Amino acid sequence: MSGSMGKLESTCHALLVDDQEPMRLLLAQFIKQDLRAEIALAGTCEAALRLVSRNVYDIILLDLLMPGMGGFELLSRIRSDSPNKSTPVVVVSALAGDGVSVERVKTLGADAVVAKPVWRRALIAAVKAQLRVSA
Repeated sequence: MSGSMGKLESTCHALLVDDQEPMRLLLAQFIKQDLRAEIALAGTCEAALRLVSRNVYDIILLDLLMPGMGGFELLSRIRSDSPNKSTPVVVVSALAGDGVSVERVKTLGADAVVAKPVWRRALIAAVKAQLRVSA
């Protein structure tokens, strides 16, 4: 991908993983409007695992506190054995203020961490930074 991030030459494909539908829709709205991305949504880590095993994304936004498998385990699985093992992952979580959790997700392979409640500008800056790095 060449050129500036303002004009993407190919559509960005993003996966948003959050068990709270209002949060998924809010994040999707931000990403669609600011990055003109195609969005896939997953409400469970199990659904996200199925998606990441079949599709390659440009970026993944991941909540940590989810029922079932949970975001930590999903991140570990993405990094160990999936077509997305090198895809940038931005963790979007209320745990962003917890140093132990941040250190853990960084160790598991998260590229950036954004705190909830989400500030649109901070989220978009983190996503753009990761897209630039992986371009």
